[in-house]
Amino acid sequence: MGSRQHPVVSDDRSAERSRERERQIIDVLMALREGEVTTYGDVAEVAGHPKQARLVGRILAATDADVPWWRVVNAAGRLVAGDPVVQSKCLRDEGVVVADGRVTGAPIGRFSRSLAPSVPRSVPRTVPRSRRSDP
Repeated sequence: MGSRQHPVVSDDRSAERSRERERQIIDVLMALREGEVTTYGDVAEVAGHPKQARLVGRILAATDADVPWWRVVNAAGRLVAGDPVVQSKCLRDEGVVVADGRVTGAPIGRFSRSLAPSVPRSVPRTVPRSRRSDP
């Protein structure tokens, strides 16, 4: 009795899922406002792909789309894109404070001084209906 072969998952379906993930991530990137700084992980989470920060980095490195790449930094605020000097200048032009290759303050987003560092503004926060005080 021979082993039964399983059909191979279609490359078309895999490519379609990959394009959809890329579109979702690019949509989040395009929604970033001037002066807003976020992390790779926050972008992934908002796009519906939690814990996929590296996916965001790969898409940023490979996309031909004109996205605001300079507004994305690592979780510690470090500039990690291709050219940190250019990234730093772009951020400073938007009112972001950069010191020693790290974002230390921003008008909007995770690094905003008016927000606790553990709560990224780019991630929408909702209160579950079961915890709301209104009926």
